Amino acid sequence: MFLLELPDKTMIATIVMSTRARAGSIVLGASSAFVVQMGLAVVAGGLITLLPGRVKDSIVAALFLGGAAYLLLVSESSEEAAGRREGAAERAGSRWREIVTAFTVIFVAEFGDLTQIQAINFTAKTHQPLEVFIASSLAMICISFLGAFGGQLLQRAVPLRAIRLVGGLIFAGLGIYTVVQVATA
Repeated sequence: MFLLELPDKTMIATIVMSTRARAGSIVLGASSAFVVQMGLAVVAGGLITLLPGRVKDSIVAALFLGGAAYLLLVSESSEEAAGRREGAAERAGSRWREIVTAFTVIFVAEFGDLTQIQAINFTAKTHQPLEVFIASSLAMICISFLGAFGGQLLQRAVPLRAIRLVGGLIFAGLGIYTVVQVATA
């Protein structure tokens, strides 16, 4: 599961989110989403196969294209100006906003993802749902830590503008790829 998730879109999303939010918030939100998704995969088994692929892929494409637009079109200076206008009370609530955002992005992106499908397969083959759930969840939590803290380290070595540009282009590419997949399916 860990190896399957390394090159995945959710790993990239975790890295990008960590450049604009606290790594701890991203880890908590993303890890929670991964654990819930693995629980759904194990408990529901084949439920994911009932979702129309086009609907699922269209939602994922829209999220990627929205993320790309945000990263490529919203300037850092406008974000910083908005951030300066926030009051202390709102900043305290921003940790929850970061956690909820990370949870939502990862939760939606993981629906029908390769790792979730693999958890369904492992459960079906081994008939050991608890073991699959624990092992899969631990692997995904490790990915959350790697992506969030790796993104923080990356930001120290690479200018934020470059990270946003690359992240936006990756998201745009994934969104366009998904749209093409939906259109040709």
